[in-house]
Amino acid sequence: MHIDYQLLESIALGLGLSVAAGFRIFVPFLVLSVTSVFGPLALNDSLNWLDNPDVLIGLAVAVVIEILSYSVPWLDNLTDVLAVPLAAIAGTVLMASATGHIDPFLQWGLAIVAGGGSAVTVKGLSGLTRFFSTATTGGLANFLVAIGELIAAVGITVLSFTLPILGVIAIAFLLLGLFLFWFFRLRKNYVKN
Repeated sequence: MHIDYQLLESIALGLGLSVAAGFRIFVPFLVLSVTSVFGPLALNDSLNWLDNPDVLIGLAVAVVIEILSYSVPWLDNLTDVLAVPLAAIAGTVLMASATGHIDPFLQWGLAIVAGGGSAVTVKGLSGLTRFFSTATTGGLANFLVAIGELIAAVGITVLSFTLPILGVIAIAFLLLGLFLFWFFRLRKNYVKN
């Protein structure tokens, strides 16, 4: 049985970037642009537009605006609602670009299901976390959630580039942790009632 390690790494890279986009939509694109403009990264044809200093500046501004919008307690929940479809698109584009060398049917199937799906799942879980933080602290602790999401987005993006398979394992543990947190939180609230 032949295992295509390049395909596995491409899928792992796309999944990692998609999950990072679920935390912060523009961070993976900014990292791609920075590493393309200043570093050795050669982008495939679908992402060549990121290899441009003007795009880099625009993405940096978008990341700053995204960070600031998650720092205001009432605006962060509104941003979460608006960000769900954008996360789906970003996750799909990132997975499609990472797997651009495979059969188009498989590429776009993975892009929509794994890329878009994982970005939306992460965005939904982080939005639920922020909603819970707003409900329990009046939004005072939301900036801690926002900082954690930003750190996760940057960390997962960097890990996806350096060690994509390890990145997928880290993502699995992260998602398992979020799931267990919500499971026990909901179970605790259900038992109280």
